[in-house]
Amino acid sequence: MIQDLVDSPLLVLVLSFVALWTTARVSASYVRRAKLEEEVHKDFDFILSATLTLLSLIIGFNLLVAVNRYDQRKNYEAEEANAIGTAFLRADLLPAADGAKLRKLLSSYADQRVQFYTTRDDKKIGEINSRTAKLQAELWSAVTVPAQAQPTPVIALAVSAMNDVLNSQAYSQAAWWNRIPLGAWGLMVAIAISCNVLVGYGVRDAKAVGGLLLILPFIVAISFFLIADVDSPRAGVIRVHPQNLESLAQSLRAP
Repeated sequence: MIQDLVDSPLLVLVLSFVALWTTARVSASYVRRAKLEEEVHKDFDFILSATLTLLSLIIGFNLLVAVNRYDQRKNYEAEEANAIGTAFLRADLLPAADGAKLRKLLSSYADQRVQFYTTRDDKKIGEINSRTAKLQAELWSAVTVPAQAQPTPVIALAVSAMNDVLNSQAYSQAAWWNRIPLGAWGLMVAIAISCNVLVGYGVRDAKAVGGLLLILPFIVAISFFLIADVDSPRAGVIRVHPQNLESLAQSLRAP
């Protein structure tokens, strides 16, 4: 359930803003019954600034992690396209009939990989993964059968290229599973709530600064939205577009 929430950046934006603003507002209303003395307020300001600094560091760290993993998904997409293209060229090293079969399978496989990157429906993703696994088995069989019949160094190059194709898909899948841990999200939320509690508790006049209490929750909510958007491979606005695979698939379909 929590992972589904993280996979919905807009929902993260709305819920985090409402929760943080409510926390700050409730904390500010407590000032009417308990006001901080001047000397205590100086110590309180120091604690508040330290907590806000910690929050900014945690948000910056998680944003950096999300961006790095986004770049990793982009790099693996390019590596997949290169591996498939190399295997397509090395199909010429196989006997004519086996090479033609391999090229046809690689063309279909490239189309499946494009669909993997562009599809958002989870049900369709399961079907795509099933077809991909089936194609991978057929691709491996298409190179191993002639390799066993004629175990030459030349045909071994085609087998090696196919091994790279299968490995690149596994690396890409691992990169899509490699997300920000839920524990890191929990830590960010806990520190953000603590900051808003302190901000609300530290105001001197809750009525006068009611509008200002919206600023920190809004900024933090936007930060959470950006992190969730970059970290989510499918649900976010910022996603990896398979330009390399699309270009490759189009070239493989060309006569």
